[in-house]
This record gives sequence, C-alpha cells and structure tokens, in this order.
Amino acid sequence: MGKEKQALKPDIIVKNYWRNKEQFADFFNAVLFDGKQVIKPKELEDLDTEESSVLEHKEYAESIGASRDTVKIRKKSTVYGVEFVILGMEGQEHIHYAMPMRVMGYDYAAYQKQYVDNAAKYKTAKSLTEEEYLSKMKKDDRLVPVITVVVYYGEKPWDGAVSLHGMLHISEEMKPFVNDYRMHLVEARKNDLKLHNINNRDLFNLLGILLDRNGKLQETRDRAINYAREHRVEKTVIMTAAGAANCKIDYNKIARKGDADMCTVFEETRREGIAEGEAKGIIETGYEFGISEEEILARLQKKLNISLAEAQEYVKKFGRKSKSEDPDAEENG
Repeated sequence: MGKEKQALKPDIIVKNYWRNKEQFADFFNAVLFDGKQVIKPKELEDLDTEESSVLEHKEYAESIGASRDTVKIRKKSTVYGVEFVILGMEGQEHIHYAMPMRVMGYDYAAYQKQYVDNAAKYKTAKSLTEEEYLSKMKKDDRLVPVITVVVYYGEKPWDGAVSLHGMLHISEEMKPFVNDYRMHLVEARKNDLKLHNINNRDLFNLLGILLDRNGKLQETRDRAINYAREHRVEKTVIMTAAGAANCKIDYNKIARKGDADMCTVFEETRREGIAEGEAKGIIETGYEFGISEEEILARLQKKLNISLAEAQEYVKKFGRKSKSEDPDAEENG
C-alpha cells in the first residue's frame, strides 16, 4: 500500500506563499518604507540555507526558523550601513493580548543566539582587552539586526496592545524611564499598504473582502468571486487568501483539479460548513443521551460519508473537553 499523501494545511499554504522573494520583499517594502523599493528580491535568502561568516551555524538558522512563520535574511545591501538584516513574519489568526512581549521574546532569542555564537570564538583572552574578555565580545563586533512584522488575519479589529507600554500599568510620568518595545502590526482586513506586486495586491484585496463580516455571506461570496474573475487572480493567491481567512477547503482536491476560482473555494467552504453543523448536532445529541464515542464515530462516518480519522477530528473539535483541554484554562497561542 502506498503512503497516504499528507493533507495540505492552511498555514502551510500561507507560508509557502511568502517564501516567494518578490512577494516577501514587496510586502516588507510596503510595511517598512511606505512602498519605496528599498529591499530587492535578489538580496533575500531563506535563513535556513544561510552559511555566511556572520551566521556560522546551521543550528542557529533552524532555531530561529522553528519559532517564526517565515524568515529571510537580507544580504548584499549597504543601505543604512548594514550588510545583513533578519526579516521575520509572524501570522496571527486570533488577537493575542501578549503579542508585543511575544515578539520581544522572538527578537531577544535571535540576538541572544547570535551573541552566544559570537562569544564562542573567544575562549582565551588572547588579543582581547580585559573588558572584551569579560564581555565575550569585541568592541567592534556587531550583531545582525532583527525586524519582525505581525500579520493579523482575523475578522475582528485588533484591540490588543501594539507595544510593551500598552501591556503595562504605568503612569505618564514614569513612561519616559521604562523601555518600550513596539511591534510592527498589519491588519489584513483593513490596511493602506502601498503594494506593487500584483499578487500581493490581489491577496490583500481578497482578504479585505473575505474578512469583512458586515455584509451577508452571499454578498461576501459574490464580491470575492467577481473580484477574482475581473482581476484574473492566480490560483495560489486564491488558495492563500482562503487559508489566511480560515476557509476550510480541501487544497489537495483543488490542486488535483488543476483549477481554483472563488466559486470552487466558496462551494468547498459551504459544504464544509454544512458538514460541521451536522457533525456538531450528532456529537452533542450523542453525549446528551449517553451514546458511546464509538457509536458517535460510526454515525458520523455513515451520515457524512467520511473516514474514521475525519470523524475523530469532529469529535475532538465538538466533543466534551477535559480541564487540560479547556481553552479558558490555558492560553490559546
């Protein structure tokens, strides 16, 4: 029996989209430089392939990449007097009220790892001053700058803090003496980014439509379909928009068909919504009348014509949860 192909997940679809250097560079230029083309795609490399004298160890790249959604290193540039800049992107589906501190932790970890790697070169005091030996860092050593941008793909307006000060109980008199840490936040649902890349423009225009819940679902569907058709939006962009907006669709099925328009996306979403509603009803009724989980799973498989694994996913999502699984008892990351 052949090995079953792993299902594509929305977060993987989104990450793959931002691996494109042109799209990644265009986005960071829009966020950091108001659309001015400062960062060039040819200057970018995926961090996990970087083997420069500045980033000496593969483990360093892997440790940073493991904690971020998308990370690239910008090199060969002398703008602002730097040779390298680490650019990180962090996607958020839900509002995270500790996000400034979380980003600060990501960035600190990146700097700390660089410092440790740099300090490993100085095992003896040879050629070092007393201060340099104690610091495990020469006076002219420099670390690679780190810039993190948070992209929020949720429907609600972001009402959390955007800096460390926003998370603190602090008086106006004390603020000047407490170091702040500001994060770069982009709300996909509503932004004024000056994007030049056509795929990026289509992506954020579609997200603006899909994440607008003021209108009725049918109206949203029609607007998205019309936009995609009029602008001849690429399949990868449509799939990325659907993934970022958390439309539950079978990406493998779309990929096999070789085509994907907004009709396909919304039809898949509509069917998934109907299936979820039926599954939730079967599961809640089953628990209410004391039906065993095995029987609930069997009913789900028969009623929805799904596999045991899919039925188990529905039970996991809509079934009774233990205290350890209660989202109110544990931070939802």
